[in-house]
Amino acid sequence: MKGKLLLATLLAASFAVNAAEQHQHWSYEGQEDPAHWGKLSPDFSLCETGKNQSPVNIHGVLKTQHDELKLAFQPGKQQIINNGHTIQVNASEGNTLRLDGDTFTLQQFHFHAPSENEIDGKQFPLEAHFVYKDKEGALAVLALMFKAGQANPQLAQAWQQMPTQVDQTSVLTKPVDIKALLPEQFNFYRFSGSLTTPPCSEGVIWMVLEQPVSASAEQISQFRSVIHHANNRPIQPLNGRIIVD
Repeated sequence: MKGKLLLATLLAASFAVNAAEQHQHWSYEGQEDPAHWGKLSPDFSLCETGKNQSPVNIHGVLKTQHDELKLAFQPGKQQIINNGHTIQVNASEGNTLRLDGDTFTLQQFHFHAPSENEIDGKQFPLEAHFVYKDKEGALAVLALMFKAGQANPQLAQAWQQMPTQVDQTSVLTKPVDIKALLPEQFNFYRFSGSLTTPPCSEGVIWMVLEQPVSASAEQISQFRSVIHHANNRPIQPLNGRIIVD
């Protein structure tokens, strides 16, 4: 009986350790900020050792001929979440991105203030990341920059129900019209990168839209007041990567 109890105790301890590692805390401030991510957990090692990390400063772009970005939009229920690191909107099914003969489905989009990526050294006050995944689990991220200007009607709809408490969620009574949120032109910069948050997994296709859209100073301030701090990872070295246009 003692042996069984000991085994059960060891299994429980092992499970607790694994659970702790899976839910390792990280932050944008203090001793758990981006400079320390790689040492917080073995699972986060790429944050320190990876050679294809995001975000980047987009410059020295190579002009190429590539397929146009093909996006499909499907209205549906959306859930908005404050996860403590950002405000995230989980998308309904049917929003897809077609690239290189592969179809990626939108999972969620979220925001960073100020922007994580830069264009020719210019940082924007807000950036949205639309995270897509294909059937094999490969990820593609479409990034949208916001410049300070007129109020954004689509942001206004989401911000009306922005959760102010961590882990608070709600269903948007009026979903964000993703097509209306994006610019009319889908010209984009493309490069190979990573997640910009732990575990900083690489092999992510990045597409940063060249044309920004506007958001009011009040909308940007509202987001930052809820998150309480800047939530952008610093620029990462290109390490020889080529950015194409």
